[in-house]
Amino acid sequence: MEAQVVTIEQQEWQALAPASQEGWIEALEAGKVLLFPFLGFTPEQGEQRLLDPAVLAKGVRNISLDAKGKLKGVEGADDVQQAANAMIGRFRAQAMGLIDRLLPAYGPALRMAPTSFRPMQVEGRAQSWRADDRRLHVDAFPSRPNYGERILRVFTNLNPQGAPRVWRVGEPFEDVARRFLPRSKPYSAWQARLLHRLHVTKSLRSEYDHLMLQLHDGMKSDLDYQRDSPQETVPFAPGTTWVCFSDQTSHAVMSGQFMMEQTLHLPVASQYNPDSSPLGILSRLTGRKLI
Repeated sequence: MEAQVVTIEQQEWQALAPASQEGWIEALEAGKVLLFPFLGFTPEQGEQRLLDPAVLAKGVRNISLDAKGKLKGVEGADDVQQAANAMIGRFRAQAMGLIDRLLPAYGPALRMAPTSFRPMQVEGRAQSWRADDRRLHVDAFPSRPNYGERILRVFTNLNPQGAPRVWRVGEPFEDVARRFLPRSKPYSAWQARLLHRLHVTKSLRSEYDHLMLQLHDGMKSDLDYQRDSPQETVPFAPGTTWVCFSDQTSHAVMSGQFMMEQTLHLPVASQYNPDSSPLGILSRLTGRKLI
């Protein structure tokens, strides 16, 4: 398998080498991970205390800051709330600046999702096989059809003990699709209408969304595939930032603690090459319009 991680030795968040960007964009839109080993995020004085799972409110796994600046998931007094708001907001600004410079044509079309801080340890979480992100998968969500809209994520490991965040990165999306599409259940329009009517889905599930869920579940349920499929283990060290389309990059999160993450949504038509998207690939492989 061709390497699925592209290393970019960028030293500063505020600068990128324009001559290299075309290759980086092509790699990203092909589902590869862009790794920035020298772009870290450092909590400021007073924020180090946030590197503790005890800051999580009861019953939540992540702390988030939504697009309107509303903070959720923090346990603590006003000073703790303010520190969390400042730290997550500063990471958001850095992540957005990086994306704006790396992918300038995306800017007007990007839709911001919440920015999150994840202080919990990945290992040892009890989950169903569908929810277990330690299994290789591409992101797809049962209740939130997105009609091909892309899921772009920026991650940073800020573990103070030096522990990496370890991923497995799998084969290219088209290889995944060719492997699992023949096993997929047929799309049912009446079932999609029923799920929407029963409020199981927030909007009508398209055939594209159905197929993405079939790929997600097919990958996670196949233990032979999890063990034997083409893949590489990637330890993302503290002080490292990485970017990928998580709906296209086959990935599994094996271990790690204390991570920042920014999610952005992008209409597929606003990509540099829409045909390289999961929607473009699945439409070509099935020979029909999926949304």
